[in-house]
Amino acid sequence: MKIAFSPCPNDTFVFHAWVHGLVPGAPKLDVTYADIDITNHLATRPDGPDVLKISSAALPWVLSDYALLPCGGAMGRGCGPLILTKDASKETDLSGKRVAVPSERSTAYLLFRLWTARHVSGDLDIQVVPFDKIMPAVREGTFDAGLVIHEARFTYPSYGLHLLADLGEWWEEDTGLPIPLGSIIARRTLDVKSIAEWTRASVEYAWNHPEASREYVMQHAQEMDPEVAKKHIDLYVNDFTADLGEEGYSAIYALLSRAAKEGIVPEIKPEMLR
Repeated sequence: MKIAFSPCPNDTFVFHAWVHGLVPGAPKLDVTYADIDITNHLATRPDGPDVLKISSAALPWVLSDYALLPCGGAMGRGCGPLILTKDASKETDLSGKRVAVPSERSTAYLLFRLWTARHVSGDLDIQVVPFDKIMPAVREGTFDAGLVIHEARFTYPSYGLHLLADLGEWWEEDTGLPIPLGSIIARRTLDVKSIAEWTRASVEYAWNHPEASREYVMQHAQEMDPEVAKKHIDLYVNDFTADLGEEGYSAIYALLSRAAKEGIVPEIKPEMLR
């Protein structure tokens, strides 16, 4: 079975058991490790992988071919994307500024667009940049601001950057809902129920054997500090990873329906998520 997910610690932690044949009855995986912007586009291809981790924001483009799994994804509170600048000023009007974003089909980008609709009076010059290149580019002055995700929440001060806005905090205050960051999807032509069960079993194995995945996680985390990797996992792998539940589905639909009203994503019906 072909699967694609990012090399980030939360994804490798979640899928370690399945990748290493530790989930009873689960088929062997052929893994592609790729940035979320790449997996978002892979999911739109006729020959795309059987299972993928994509941004929840990309769901409207793929739900005709893929089903959303109720587990394995990234959602939570206090884990949203950040807007960073080199300037310590709290001036929020980014009109006319150059802003680096990790993807135009990411939850981070949707939240950014919803936030700027209220806080930015003019046009922006938005450029897609690999997420690990954004902070260096802002530090060097290539961009006026950067939209960052993942472990950047913990490491941005070391780049001399400053927090302009925490979009997760803004979303939670505005809606009362958690932040739907990433989702696991599987082709509708496959046994989706079994894939969800294998995914959940992999999550539970990771929690029950937290040391088992350490080498695998750090191998793909490259130069990330082990303590940062642990914080990353603790933040992004939580109860919603085991089961979205009603609150999780509500959060995804709230994000996508708001974005549809702004003309950012195609409109979907709530039943398409089930």
